[in-house]
Amino acid sequence: MSDVHSLDKPADDAAWWRQAAVYQIYPRSFADATGDGIGDVRGILSRVDYLAELGIDAVWLSPFYPSALADGGYDVDDYRDVDPRLGTLDEFDSMVAALHERGMKVIIDIVPNHTSNRHEWFREALAAGRGSAARDRYIFREGKGPDGAEPPTDWVSVFGGPAWERVEDGQWYFHNFATEQPDLNWGNPEVREDFLTTLRFWSDRGVDGFRIDVAHMLTKDLSEPLPSSAELALLPQDGTHPLIDRDDVHEIYAEWRTVFDSYDPPRTAVAEAWVSTPERRAKYASAKGLGQAFNFDLLVADFDAAEFRRIVADNLAQATLSGSSTTWVLSNHDVTRHATRYGLPPLNGRPVKQGVEWVRAGGPEEQLDRDQGRRRAEAATMMLLGLPGSTYLYQGEELGLHEVAAITPEQRQDPAFFRGGEFDGLGRDGCRVPLPWTAEGSSFGFGSNGAHLPQPSWFAQYAVDVEAADPASTLSLYREALRLRRDLQTDEKLEWLETDRVDVLRFARPNGWQVVTNFGTEPFALGADADAVVLTTRPLHGGALPGEATAWLRA
Repeated sequence: MSDVHSLDKPADDAAWWRQAAVYQIYPRSFADATGDGIGDVRGILSRVDYLAELGIDAVWLSPFYPSALADGGYDVDDYRDVDPRLGTLDEFDSMVAALHERGMKVIIDIVPNHTSNRHEWFREALAAGRGSAARDRYIFREGKGPDGAEPPTDWVSVFGGPAWERVEDGQWYFHNFATEQPDLNWGNPEVREDFLTTLRFWSDRGVDGFRIDVAHMLTKDLSEPLPSSAELALLPQDGTHPLIDRDDVHEIYAEWRTVFDSYDPPRTAVAEAWVSTPERRAKYASAKGLGQAFNFDLLVADFDAAEFRRIVADNLAQATLSGSSTTWVLSNHDVTRHATRYGLPPLNGRPVKQGVEWVRAGGPEEQLDRDQGRRRAEAATMMLLGLPGSTYLYQGEELGLHEVAAITPEQRQDPAFFRGGEFDGLGRDGCRVPLPWTAEGSSFGFGSNGAHLPQPSWFAQYAVDVEAADPASTLSLYREALRLRRDLQTDEKLEWLETDRVDVLRFARPNGWQVVTNFGTEPFALGADADAVVLTTRPLHGGALPGEATAWLRA
């Protein structure tokens, strides 16, 4: 035994988030109760028993606010309301109550880096003109050239294309993402105070926590002269970068923590922070700030024992130092589903998001081993569910859903597809296709009148009603794993155990719970320990764990 990672587990309810299983819902693609092809709050309410039976601890809702959907809802018109197409505040309250009654917490997305261009503040800024207090809530600059017709810099937005847009009176506004998403000026006290009001608004309605979108981008230093795009790319991301992961962003989160801690139990938060090092990420997880931060390392890792062990060890060590708990995630609304990623050839260290090239090529079936992808996805998920910390699950992964690549240009919605930015496969629509609830019927039971993104015919075999009736399905595995996880959960400690195999990882938790994952293809003999196995992703054969499989043991 070696490499012990330890962090005592607090016992009170305020610490529920430390080792929670959190299920991400992309509301527009979860369930449609109104028959307009778009998922809604009433659809979620209709499926709360499904969520309870799944065995999760909390639901995280991607944006449900009024929005033109220029970026799937991450272009927010009003932070304190529900999009009329998705429901009402009263329906939201009913949903929260129903989830709470069944023992599930509620986390919602907050999008603080930018509003939509339809937000009342931005409309006011356009009307108010140069030098106005309304424009100071955003980032407006004069253009270059004799008539200001050139943008202030040559910066490129994350979604591709110029990061500056000119308005009618000649000034330019900055948008790190889509043109319809103007960045806020977080140096403006009014912006800071308004978001504190928003946090209180939802906390007062019973929301238990918040996921903070692009938490690393809020504060900016746009002192003149502004660097060129080439110069910007060379600047270190060490807390002093003009746009990314600035140290002063943590002053904002300290203010938010005061709000969170004014509730009993305190509200929680988790940062989406794409930063340069684990040490930088740990700052967002500080107890004086947001409290937890996403660990995205596994999103760009192959199904490989050495990679997994390194990532797990590094992140547990960082959690120990920060006093937070780490997070584990394999899929979300921004990346290719992991059942597909693990059925594709390995990256072998190439700096590209796994699955992007396959999607860009149109999803050629000859490159994808769907069965292998499922085996590996189930094995990886069960390993993560056994680790100390929180596990974030993305809707549909409990069905073993694969990425949908067969979406025509006319059907696509993601601005990244149209603008050609860093999400440069064919955008992120393939992981956002509405869920199949039934093998038959309109939109596979998603709603009564089609779905806003096309569902392939092969969705039928992954439908909830099919998998719920099959004890060998991915859904049945998730339900049993999550049920057992609640029984087995213990202090945030892990001890690696030797296996004498470079492709097999094994670790123990303090109460005798052990997890064994075979990343290779040859069986791994468990010997006498086979009698202690309580769950496997693939059946044992002669006391041996097959390749590409995980087993849980209980001493």
